[in-house]
This record gives sequence, C-alpha cells and structure tokens, in this order.
Amino acid sequence: MPHDLVTLTVEDGVAYVELNRPEVRNAQNKALLVDLERIFTRLDADNDVRVVVIGGAGPDFSAGHDLKDAQSRSGFSVEERFEYEYRLYFNLCIRLLNLRQPTIARVQGNCIAAGFMIAAMADLIVCSDDAVFSDPVVHKLGAAGVEVLFHPWVLPVRVAKELLFTGRSIEANEAAALGLANHVVPRHELDAATREIATRIAAAPPFAVQMVKRSINRMQDIAGRGASLEAHFDTHMLTHFTNEWHDVVGDRISDALKR
Repeated sequence: MPHDLVTLTVEDGVAYVELNRPEVRNAQNKALLVDLERIFTRLDADNDVRVVVIGGAGPDFSAGHDLKDAQSRSGFSVEERFEYEYRLYFNLCIRLLNLRQPTIARVQGNCIAAGFMIAAMADLIVCSDDAVFSDPVVHKLGAAGVEVLFHPWVLPVRVAKELLFTGRSIEANEAAALGLANHVVPRHELDAATREIATRIAAAPPFAVQMVKRSINRMQDIAGRGASLEAHFDTHMLTHFTNEWHDVVGDRISDALKR
C-alpha cells in the first residue's frame, strides 16, 4: 500500500501536519490535497489542538503542484477547471489561512509555487538557512497562474512584482529581512526551533490567541485582502485559456516533466 500522503501527529496540544511525498519533493497531487482538506477540517473542530505546524518530509518543503497530475487535466473545460481549482487550490489555502488555531510553516529547502502559497497562509514561518522561496509560474508558463495571489500581502509590493515578473528566488536570510519569515535557523535546528515556538504558543490561553488571530485576519480582510484574492482567482482562470498560455505551456510542462 502507498504511504500516507499527509501525516498527522498531535503532541502536547500541537498538531504536526507533514506533506509526505519526499520522493517527488512533496509535489501536491489531488490525493494529497484531498487529505489536507480532510485534516484541516478535523483540526479546526479539535478543541485539544492549540497550534498547527505544517511541514514537508525530506529535503524540501514542497516543489508545488504535481505537474503529471496537472497534465492529466489539460483537457478540462473552463467550468471543470474552475470547480477543481477553486476547491483544492483556492479554498484549501483559505481554509488554512482561517484555521482557528495559530499555524506555523516549517520550511526547508525548496518552497516553490504552490508550496510557497501554502507556506504563506501560515501565521508564522520558521525556515532553515537553506530555504529558498520562489514562484516562477507567471514567468515560465505564460499565465497569471497564481491561484491565491497572496504575495503582495506578505511581501513589499515591489518585491512581490519582481518575484512574479522575473521568477527569481528569495533565500532564507532575505525572506527574514523582508518579513516573510519570522526566524532562520541552521537546518539541523529547524525541528527543535519550530517545536519551541509552537510550545510557547500552546502555553498561552487558547481562546484569547484564537480571537487575536481572528481580529488580525479580519483587519486585513477589511483592508481588501479577501476580495482581492477572489478577484485574482478569476483572472488566473482567464489566462489559462489565452493563446499565449497555449503557445507556451505545452512545451514547458513537457520539458519540466522530463527533468
């Protein structure tokens, strides 16, 4: 039998959720995303869980969406693509963003595209000194292929634009300087450092912490975050049906799969 694509362990009020496809750098296929959806629903209803840590097994946090899985949906209609991606890409991330417990992304190695998207949903990011954040989808695939355009909400606007326009990477220390990451630690200290922060949060009165999180999220939504994310999702869908997308995407995905 295949191993669990997402593992969940709970210890002293801290839930550790781990993407578990290290052999493909935790690429996110449909089965993994469905597992995440199920786990987030379970955790949101669990009064004994005070903090949620999300990480990835192996050398990398996540290489993003599984391209083989995505290629199998190449013939989707607009309606089919919208329904699929709105549920498993957009809504899944919003579920993580609004999970009532505080969340921490534990990031090592590559954190790319959809991997970056999931990490950005967390309330805090603790990363190893070899972590690299990138989102090359717009630059490489000829579409505004960012399902949740969270980048301008977690980075300075000009940095977000450069990241998406050029496809460049942000290394760990720069991520901390920009406010994307809270802490950078040596790789061998990542688990312990994340656990220490999670334990400190878990020791705080849980309802008070949840209400503070709720208020901060609501402040950002009042500033327009929620509406802007919804608006961009429609733009994202539109650009998957342009001539530019069709001219670029076929060869690029085929080449990526070969690599």
